[in-house]
Amino acid sequence: MALVLAMPVNGVERPTCCYQIDSTTFEVDKRYEIKETMSQGSYGIVCSAIDHEGDETVAVKKIEGIFEHISMAKRTLRELKILRHLQHENLVRIESIFTPADKADMEDIYMVTELMDTDLATTLKSNQALTDEHCKFFLYQLLRGMKYVHSAHVIHRDLKPRNLLVNSDCDLKICDFGLARVCFTDRNWVCPMTEYICTRWYRAPEVLCSWRDYNCAIDMWSIGCIVAELLTRTPIFPGLSTQNQMELIIQFLGPPGASELEKIPNEKCRNFIQTIVVSQRQFPGPCKEHSAEAIDFLDKTLRWDPATRMDINEACQHEYVGELACPEDEPTRDPLDTSDFEFERRKITFAAIREEIWREALLYFPKKTQDGGYTDGESSTDASYNITQFPLLKEGEGQYSSDEDNRSVSTAGCSQECSCIT
Repeated sequence: MALVLAMPVNGVERPTCCYQIDSTTFEVDKRYEIKETMSQGSYGIVCSAIDHEGDETVAVKKIEGIFEHISMAKRTLRELKILRHLQHENLVRIESIFTPADKADMEDIYMVTELMDTDLATTLKSNQALTDEHCKFFLYQLLRGMKYVHSAHVIHRDLKPRNLLVNSDCDLKICDFGLARVCFTDRNWVCPMTEYICTRWYRAPEVLCSWRDYNCAIDMWSIGCIVAELLTRTPIFPGLSTQNQMELIIQFLGPPGASELEKIPNEKCRNFIQTIVVSQRQFPGPCKEHSAEAIDFLDKTLRWDPATRMDINEACQHEYVGELACPEDEPTRDPLDTSDFEFERRKITFAAIREEIWREALLYFPKKTQDGGYTDGESSTDASYNITQFPLLKEGEGQYSSDEDNRSVSTAGCSQECSCIT
């Protein structure tokens, strides 16, 4: 049931401490003692910290300037909501989220999660030896986590080694759900493919070719790319551009057949593909020295037609990970209740996204929200905000309302990382 505001709560009023980490100021809840930088990217900086109340070491991620662009704010909101709903030992777990500012001044948000040692990308670039058993163990944990994610009718859409956290015991957890999509059963997949901006090297052919419809098969392609990288310790499709990415895939798999080519809706893309000349298929290429089971796994995930790729359930049962498989210990769940994701399919405003993120943060302060008058009831003395008041998107319609708060929203069209072939 949605959180309903009876009396306004505009700040959590928790004592904070400030830390200077490189050039970034961390103003965090006083219970956390920031120690050192773990990683840094375009969407935030992650530090290790001691949680003095929980008596444990955690990771604190600062997401800066979330309201500079509405797409950034929406990505943040999406990840917070999805990770609150999806609880699985192979997914990163949010311990808390907080902001030191009042709602009106909130520009940064902090996300506290369990601490992992590193990520798979860093491990693959290191000198640490990886046996075939290591590869299988990492893969099975990835499959086990994605079986749970897909059962919730969620597509991750950005699976890559950088988004797979690992520790010294080889435990693996999937993170970064900011580009994920939740299935609305009455409206199919809500967001258009052109919004998909995951790392190029792990994009499925249907994404590169700008298909209008997509499903969980795009995650299976990414998993195949990750397996190949586990086996060879180098990306299998390191494209320098979208066109080059397509060329590398065609060299590896061979050109798509006539029936596969017909499914590509973009005429320019079809024409481009037909200009690429390949003497013979290179598959399994650099992976050929590995076991027949590993090659078969690649063959069943790296396929042009998403309809012919094996799904996550088949992958969990594949003989390459068969000795690790334990179906009775592969939890699934019901599809997510999409009422918490109405922002995905409505013509929203910047102010609406701010309100949604604020309410999400307050869920981690139940005492404060109770004192402030938040209830689970259907009625409220404050009727100024209700996301269902925003109109549902029509096919082909842009997502954002053109009010003055949306000054940072980019104009329509493809960015440099758009999946379109031009």
